[in-house]
Amino acid sequence: MRIAVDAMGGDLGPRATVVGAASAVMADPGLEIRLFGPAAQLEDELSRLPRPLAAASSHLSVVNADGVIRQDQRPAQALRHGHDSSMAAMLECLARGEADAGVCAGNTGALLALSRRALGTVADVARPAISTAIPTAREGRCYLLDLGANVDVESSRLVDFALMGEVMARHVDGLERPRVALLNVGVEGTKGPASVQQADRMLCRLPGINYVGFIEGDGIFAGEADVVVCDGFVGNAVLKASEGLARMLVRRVQATFEAHWTSRLVGVLARPALARLRRELDPVRYNGASLLGLGGIVIKSHGGADATGFHFAVARAVQEVHHGLPERLAAELHLRRSAVDPVVADHGRVDSGSSGHDSAVTDTGGAATSQQEQR
Repeated sequence: MRIAVDAMGGDLGPRATVVGAASAVMADPGLEIRLFGPAAQLEDELSRLPRPLAAASSHLSVVNADGVIRQDQRPAQALRHGHDSSMAAMLECLARGEADAGVCAGNTGALLALSRRALGTVADVARPAISTAIPTAREGRCYLLDLGANVDVESSRLVDFALMGEVMARHVDGLERPRVALLNVGVEGTKGPASVQQADRMLCRLPGINYVGFIEGDGIFAGEADVVVCDGFVGNAVLKASEGLARMLVRRVQATFEAHWTSRLVGVLARPALARLRRELDPVRYNGASLLGLGGIVIKSHGGADATGFHFAVARAVQEVHHGLPERLAAELHLRRSAVDPVVADHGRVDSGSSGHDSAVTDTGGAATSQQEQR
């Protein structure tokens, strides 16, 4: 399997991406990874690989690309001036069919814009959505989307997110009927913005999807759904807050055990449990967000990911290649659109007299009924 890697995008520089890629190769010797960036710099990083990873160098090749997309660079600037960048070169390699997936830790907005230009989208998806898995109760996980690609979206786009997330959870995670929910400020049908209420009515009428209605933020981590849909502003805030909370909890627990000699003794006994907790809550384990809806597999690694985190992002790319995710999305979304379109058309006739802001607050008819039907 061939993976293309933009080695220059992460906050920690090419060291983390090169070591992470080498670690992924050691775990999966069938990988061939192309590293895109300034050749001399990447060759130097390869020469300094730790001894346990040195054998991976035969599966790592360097493709020279002198330009680098900065983290503060606007997507429009990347589109106009980023042709010689490591990010653009990685995506062109993927578009030519010379790689099966691409991985990048760089500027998210630029990556979305360049990916869409290089690869296009499947099934008339207007814009790709960013999705990643987050840990839930009983060692489960839940896919959350969108995480920032689409900040302000209409109801039909939320329905697209739900369909894409459901396909991914079913094929990649092997869930027979993934539970799909809309993130909202309450489970009552009268709450939430108009777009969320409208998406709820549309999803309730779609056949073949296990839609469970609205979910609040605490329900995500309780494992009440397998796919949770929201706009990109909300999703990004939830993701960053959960990462920060996980790190804070681990630090607080460690500090508690180190506060006194008696608690330090208990801490020694509890060390295996603490290590397990740290592993379960560590966002690094879930590094690697999917850019769903593209005509190819692109994984966005967290910009601050270390080598271990980047390893997980590469592993996520491998997983999606094995399941042929873009092809499955294209095939299933075309079929689902035949069911979505009549619902959208009928929804437009029913709601044509509603008034945006007021419907979000006072709608007590269809939205409330749809939530009751789900329960």
